[in-house]
Amino acid sequence: MEIRKAVIPAAGWGTRFLPATKAIPKEMLPLLDKPLIQYIVEEAISSGIEQIIIVISSAKSAIQDHFDRSVDLEQTLEQKGEERLLEEVRRIAGLDKICYVRQKEQLGLGDAILTAREIVGDEPFAVLLPDDIFDADVPVIKQMIEVHRRYGGSVIALWRVAEEGTRRYGIVKPKKIEDKVYQILDVVEKPGPQNAPSDLAILGRYILAPEIFQALRVTPPSKGGEIQLTDGLALLLKQQAVHGYEFEGTYYDAGKPLSLLKASVALAVKHPEMGADFKEYLKRLIANL
Repeated sequence: MEIRKAVIPAAGWGTRFLPATKAIPKEMLPLLDKPLIQYIVEEAISSGIEQIIIVISSAKSAIQDHFDRSVDLEQTLEQKGEERLLEEVRRIAGLDKICYVRQKEQLGLGDAILTAREIVGDEPFAVLLPDDIFDADVPVIKQMIEVHRRYGGSVIALWRVAEEGTRRYGIVKPKKIEDKVYQILDVVEKPGPQNAPSDLAILGRYILAPEIFQALRVTPPSKGGEIQLTDGLALLLKQQAVHGYEFEGTYYDAGKPLSLLKASVALAVKHPEMGADFKEYLKRLIANL
């Protein structure tokens, strides 16, 4: 079955970015000239996704506003002759494959995915986390859709980490199937180097079989009362094969202020319009330190 739908969880508080996120959703923070969530929506659409389900909370209306039309703004840009900006604003509003569901309480990623259950239905679907940004010739979720076509079931994006990374990510116990593709035998949340079953970490791209919903319904809450997707996956792989895929491309962590800054710098030096000037600025800045 083809992957037609994608879920983007965007209901969290964004506490790592306070006070910036007191009134602005974390997903609306800029990475160069676009908010984080726009990168995610564009990745899904360019991968052939037909419907995008964004899970929001009551404080995230700015996300809906961003993807809606702003007639007054369009008229102002048209009057000023800002054709390029007008075209971009209309393009964003033309991303009309989006619907929204509300997560009433922030009870974890697993609970956010369960919130989208009625819209997803009984078919496999993609999940894309806004904290994880990828620069790839072929969108990462599209790469994973190809793996799903070969093997079916669920597919998890994997990334090799150093020892310290095993304290920050869910780590898998893998069995290699082919180049870059593994059967997942177990998943452990942030085990640390002494207990990590491998150096392959789970990143924020998933293709999930619909059976994940039943697994999440019976997943015990963590100590903080949240339903963790990693725990749901651990239950799911006891029932059916779950595969992992080492994606091709560059990963940028946008989940913390320093890592978002690093991502901004890395993408800025590659930007076709501002890249050359920005590199010269960096050289001058470093020379004057």
